[in-house]
Amino acid sequence: MQKTAKSLHIFLTLVAVLLLIGTIFIYSASSVFALEAHGTPTYFVHKQLVGLLLGMIALFAIQFVSIATLQKLSPLFLLITIGVTGLTLLSSLSSTIHGSSRWFRIAGFSFQPSEILKVAFVLYLATFLAKRANKRTITLRDYFPLFTLLGVSSLILLAQPDFGTTVTMFATTFILLYVASFPLKHILFALGSLIPVAVALVIAKPYRLQRILTFWNPWRDPKGAGFQIIQSLIAIGSGGFWGVGIGQSKQKFFYLPMQHTDFIFSIIAEETGFFGSIILLALFASLLYFGIRLATAQTDPFKFFAILGCTVLITFQVIINIGVASGLLPTKGMGLPFISYGNTGLIANILMVGIIVRMSRRE
Repeated sequence: MQKTAKSLHIFLTLVAVLLLIGTIFIYSASSVFALEAHGTPTYFVHKQLVGLLLGMIALFAIQFVSIATLQKLSPLFLLITIGVTGLTLLSSLSSTIHGSSRWFRIAGFSFQPSEILKVAFVLYLATFLAKRANKRTITLRDYFPLFTLLGVSSLILLAQPDFGTTVTMFATTFILLYVASFPLKHILFALGSLIPVAVALVIAKPYRLQRILTFWNPWRDPKGAGFQIIQSLIAIGSGGFWGVGIGQSKQKFFYLPMQHTDFIFSIIAEETGFFGSIILLALFASLLYFGIRLATAQTDPFKFFAILGCTVLITFQVIINIGVASGLLPTKGMGLPFISYGNTGLIANILMVGIIVRMSRRE
């Protein structure tokens, strides 16, 4: 138990450091844009601090919910979040930003229900796998409810469109299925069957094909489709080894779009260089390590899968965000956990930390 407590303390310390880094660089990356658009350089930092406060309230609140209640209500929680996320497809209710209808606008704040959907799905996935952990024989039919809910969620997300979240949920599901000893041949079959689906989705929407072509060669259209990734690479390359200094980024002066959200890693790399980037990657790698360590310390299957699911989900978001900013993956709208600006994403990630803390504590 002492080892678990020590691992949990280190895990929370890592999260606190990442949140501090996020606050510093949201201000650094957004100050120029915030001053131009809202008349104050601290506009986005103030809004992020509201999200941080709400996230901490969610973290503490979930500590008072019993493990049995979380497990029992996880299917209902998922169905509710699927329904709310589906409402974003109604133009009269949703707010469209950058061509995607993922948000509700409430009292001046934007709320993205798909972020909470990810948390609900992880809890349901943990419940689903825990109930089947001790069964001797499991058929493919037993997994039908899981794949049905994953499919419905994915259809809604793709309609928004939100391809990044869809990929993240599928990746997390297959990782946990593999850990749960789901037959590897079935996983490979499922992955293989998704290839033609992915191809069809790319062909169906011209902008997706454009993103793939831009990914392969952003310099084919440097002032159009390739502009954002080229500016991101310029920012990363400009940092050198030590960086140009915190607050000294040149790319934030309206060269790099979405510099405080999806591409904040590029600003961090520019201002802190290779040295700062490696430290940030080491922090996330340590978060993954201690998350897995906390999961493997659990004897209860539900706790194990819940901690592992939250850890894997956060890690995949990191991989996708940094991969996109570095030109290693096609462009997707996904923030860097605990770092990027975005209230709902921040609340969801802190809520997952709260779930990890709750599962690691004794009843």
